[in-house]
Amino acid sequence: MNDNRASIVEKLRQKWSGNAEEIGDTNGIPTGDMPGDKVKIGPQHIQKSLVIFPKLLELLAPVLESSPCQRAVVVVCGGSGVGKSEIASLISLYLNRMGLGAYTLSGDNYPHRIPKYNDAERLRIFRRAGLSGLIAQGQYLKDRPAILKGLQARGTDCDPALVKDYPWLDLYQQAGRSGLKNYLGTPNEIDFRELSGIVAQFKNGATSIFLKRMGREEAELWYEPVDFTGKNILVIEWTHGNNHNLQGVDIPILLNSTPQETLEHRRARNRDGGTDSPFTTMVLEIEQEMLFSQAPKAKLILSKSGKLLSYAEYLALSRPEQA
Repeated sequence: MNDNRASIVEKLRQKWSGNAEEIGDTNGIPTGDMPGDKVKIGPQHIQKSLVIFPKLLELLAPVLESSPCQRAVVVVCGGSGVGKSEIASLISLYLNRMGLGAYTLSGDNYPHRIPKYNDAERLRIFRRAGLSGLIAQGQYLKDRPAILKGLQARGTDCDPALVKDYPWLDLYQQAGRSGLKNYLGTPNEIDFRELSGIVAQFKNGATSIFLKRMGREEAELWYEPVDFTGKNILVIEWTHGNNHNLQGVDIPILLNSTPQETLEHRRARNRDGGTDSPFTTMVLEIEQEMLFSQAPKAKLILSKSGKLLSYAEYLALSRPEQA
């Protein structure tokens, strides 16, 4: 082992005595690189990050020791609005203070479409699949096209409460949901190849990498060269960070929450429109199903209350019937 690598591993093995009082003012902490993202670090984020960090150091030591370039990739994943950006930013802060360079990358820069177009594509896929389901089952009958047109205009065609008035709407919604599941978090929606390529460049020792920047309007799409000299850890904050299509991740961290909890976070964050819509609720539920299916790969799982969970504990909390 060369002296440089030995020094890095030794830093990780030192007893870390971080506590909330030592963090200080969080207003100036560098956060993720998603343009226009609103990140406000609060006491609950600090407390959770301090639970995660000592365990993360234990996991990082062997990864860096075995890496030819002394580099590792950590992802912080979880449902929308669960605190990924804030906790990832704090992890990077702690690593930088220890002398291990870290950069926080936002995976939300890597869909194929800007947010408003991606939202429109999600809705188009849901409605196209729903209509196809009705037609396939011979249920696209009489006045139903006109009723659906009205529901779509009001944005209520995916509201399960309306099934009691229109029983056939259940078939439409189930077919639409199935179509949406084949889009959300897949290579059809996200450029996993590009982001995996960035991960590979980083782990191979690149000192400068062009990173994508995606805003919320057509003209807000560009690339910036980022200097990775002296950076040992790439911290990716992203709902889909534990997806099998993202290659090269060393340590996935899952922040657990229910769809209801993530909805409350989104309301408080007010990141995009339509937060309370039935369609948004459906998207969050599908995201939660994906996160659950990917959870066995997570190296660390943190509960909403800030407790580290084993996979068995996570399973008992999320799916008691399967535990």
